[in-house]
Amino acid sequence: MIISSMRPRRIARGWSQDELARRAGLSRPAVSAIETGRVVPAVSAAISLAAALDCRVEDLFQLDSGTARNERQWAWTPPAQAHPFWEASVGGRMILYPFERTLTGILPPDGIARGEQQEQLGFSDPHRSLVIAGCDPTVGLLAAELTRTAAIRVLALNRSSGRALDLLRQNLAHVAGLHLQNSHDPRGNEHAVRDRLGTGYTLLRVSRWEEGVALQPGVGVRSIRAALRAHLRWVGREEGSGARRCLDSILGRRHPEGYDRIASDHAGVAETIRTGWAQAGVCVRLAAEISGLDFLTVQEEDYDLCYRSDFEDDPRIQALLSVVRSRPFRKLLGGLPGYDSAQSGGLQRITG
Repeated sequence: MIISSMRPRRIARGWSQDELARRAGLSRPAVSAIETGRVVPAVSAAISLAAALDCRVEDLFQLDSGTARNERQWAWTPPAQAHPFWEASVGGRMILYPFERTLTGILPPDGIARGEQQEQLGFSDPHRSLVIAGCDPTVGLLAAELTRTAAIRVLALNRSSGRALDLLRQNLAHVAGLHLQNSHDPRGNEHAVRDRLGTGYTLLRVSRWEEGVALQPGVGVRSIRAALRAHLRWVGREEGSGARRCLDSILGRRHPEGYDRIASDHAGVAETIRTGWAQAGVCVRLAAEISGLDFLTVQEEDYDLCYRSDFEDDPRIQALLSVVRSRPFRKLLGGLPGYDSAQSGGLQRITG
């Protein structure tokens, strides 16, 4: 595979992809595809790009000897010597993801690693695999539409907003889902991206949802204030998640010793309460209602998907945009409890 230094050289000059394309006599999609490693440039294109960036071709493009099929990169260390994995191309690299339970359930692995050896099972094309890190319980609907309309497999990694942004920053996910707003910071998603990642990213609005307190039926609580007076057993969420921010704003310093149980996502909060291990916790309305729990709305917030702006020409991102903006998907999402899809598909560029 070819490794390109186009992006840092272009950014150092303050050029957009359009500007580099104009100077090199190429189209912007061609520049994007070459810059992200999706296309190996023709000799004439490589010469034109090197001339535009005032460098040698060999300075701009190098052969990566470490990307042979048996030298692919692990996203993180697998938990065992023999372990199944998925494979996806992200930013021109082939990444192996250790097998785990995803937000859409258990997916067939692409192979099994045994020490340094990797046996391929060939269930999916890594170039048509979209890695989304987030916590939206409806991501299965999005995955189904992407598979149906564009034959794209979604790896929906269950991660908090903060951890999802970390994976995006490390180029280990194509997309990060986040909801880091509150009444004091209605632009919290934008601010989180700027603070953690900088500029050059885009936010895709998926929905606006209700987040609040899920309650065990029968506790006799009808308001947040009453919930605080009732001395309930609360299930926590991990630091860096949007739900944890909401939870901390409700409880303040009432839990300095921590929580007996920490859930990894909205569905986990609802399940912990449903099974009696806790009486209250913060999640989205949908998760609470599916589990038959009572629910008190605390706030409405935007759930956005963030991706690198220069990846927008990737067919997987294009398919994602198409699905989120489609009428069938928006109608389906807007019909769910606590979800509002009126602004689904809107884009916000994070620029300087």
